[in-house]
Amino acid sequence: MHSQVEEILGKLETADNTTKNKIENILVDKGSAVVPELVNQLQVVKGVKRGVVAMTLIRIGEASVEYLKKAASDNKDFEWVAKYLITEIKGIAA
Repeated sequence: MHSQVEEILGKLETADNTTKNKIENILVDKGSAVVPELVNQLQVVKGVKRGVVAMTLIRIGEASVEYLKKAASDNKDFEWVAKYLITEIKGIAA
């Protein structure tokens, strides 16, 4: 799954908004299977990629929370990002 996610995210380099939305939808459709890799990517990617990864995790929802919490405990610099996304996920679920 790792290289597949990276390959999909690589397409964002030159993507217009329509393509960005399609890519996000492809990742959301893959669901919880891609969550661990998306959480890993979120800690290293920048710019547009980071936004798409974050939105994808929010849209996947509850399945993302456990991985975000683990990443936050392993990486203190990432903690605020993880907390923000978890708040967003819980907000949508509420």
